[in-house]
Amino acid sequence: MQRVLVTGGAGFIGSHTCLTLLEKGYEVFVIDSLINSSLRSLERVCEIANLKNKLNKKQLFFAKGDIRNKNFLQEVFEKSIKVGSPINGVIHFAGLKSVNESLEFPLKYWDMNVSGTINLLNIMSENNCRKLIFSSSATIYDASASESLINERSKINPTNPYGSTKMVIEKLLEDLFNSMPSQWKIINLRYFNPIGAHPSGLIGEFPIGLPNNIFPSITQVASKKLGFFKVFGNDWPTHDGTCIRDFIHVMDLAEGHISALEYLEERQPEIRNFNLGTGVGTSVMQLLKTFQEVNNIEVPFKFIDRRKGDIPKVVADNSLAIKSLKWNPKKDLKQMCRDGWKWQKLNPNGYI
Repeated sequence: MQRVLVTGGAGFIGSHTCLTLLEKGYEVFVIDSLINSSLRSLERVCEIANLKNKLNKKQLFFAKGDIRNKNFLQEVFEKSIKVGSPINGVIHFAGLKSVNESLEFPLKYWDMNVSGTINLLNIMSENNCRKLIFSSSATIYDASASESLINERSKINPTNPYGSTKMVIEKLLEDLFNSMPSQWKIINLRYFNPIGAHPSGLIGEFPIGLPNNIFPSITQVASKKLGFFKVFGNDWPTHDGTCIRDFIHVMDLAEGHISALEYLEERQPEIRNFNLGTGVGTSVMQLLKTFQEVNNIEVPFKFIDRRKGDIPKVVADNSLAIKSLKWNPKKDLKQMCRDGWKWQKLNPNGYI
C-alpha cells in the first residue's frame, strides 16, 4: 500500500485531498503547523471516511510541526517507518497563501514557502523519497497576458510575493530534476480558484480572522458575520465590469491530486506542469448571483475601488490535464455554491 506524506494536510485543500486519498486506499501521513488550520478538519476526515480507528491509529497519522524545522521533518520520515512503512511520495501544500498579506510581509512568505520547501526536498532526498506533487498557483502567470485561456506555456510573470514564491519553487524543482533526471518524479499543479466544500458539510474553508478569499467573504456576509460583500471594481474590461475567474470545486481539485499521483506511479521520472481549473470563466457578479439563487438568500454587496494586483480575467486551459492525467472537473458552479453554503451554515464558526 502506498503511503503519502501530505504537508499542510489540515488546511482547506489539504483536508479534502487527504479524504480523497483515504477513499482511494492510500495511507496518509499529515504534517501541519496548525497556524492557519485546525486538527478538527482531520478528525472530520476520519468521520467522513468511516475510519474504524481514529487519528494516528492506522490509515491516517498526524504530526504537528513546521517544515522549516529539518529535525522535525527527519523525525516524521523515521516515524513513518516505525509505524509500518516508508513514505513513498509527498503532496506539498504547506505554506502561506494570501496575496494581500504577501505584499505586506514578503520576507515571511519567502521564508515559509521557499525555505520550508528547500528543507522538505533535502529530507526527501536523504530518505530516498523522490516523488512530489507541488501545490502551485495560477498567480505565477503574466497578468498582462492576452490569451483568452491560460495554458501551461503562457508567460510566467507573477505580480506579488506569494506568486513569486510559487514561481521560484517551480524553478527550484526544475533545477533539482535536471540534476538527477533519472530519479525524481515531479508534478506542479497550478490551481485556479478553488471554492465549495465537501457535500457532507463537515469540512470546508476556514479562514483565520477576516477572509481574504472571495467565497468565504460571500458566505460570511450571507450568514451575517460580515455586513456586506466587497466587489473590487465595476469598471473592468469584462461583460459586467467585474473580474472574471475560473472557479473549481475543491473536491474536483482533490481528485486532480489523485490523478497526478497515479500518473507519476505509472511513468518514468519526469517533471510536468498542469493547470487545474474548469476552463469556464465566471465573473464576480455571476458568482454572487448564482450563490443567491441556488441558496435562496440575499447577500448585500458594495462596489469599492479596484484592489492592488488584481487583473480582469484569469481562466485555465485545462486540456493538458484532461488529456494526460485522465482527469475531468465534474461539479458545476451551482454545486460549488450549494456545498460551500452548507459548510458555512453547519459550521458558522469554522472548526471552533
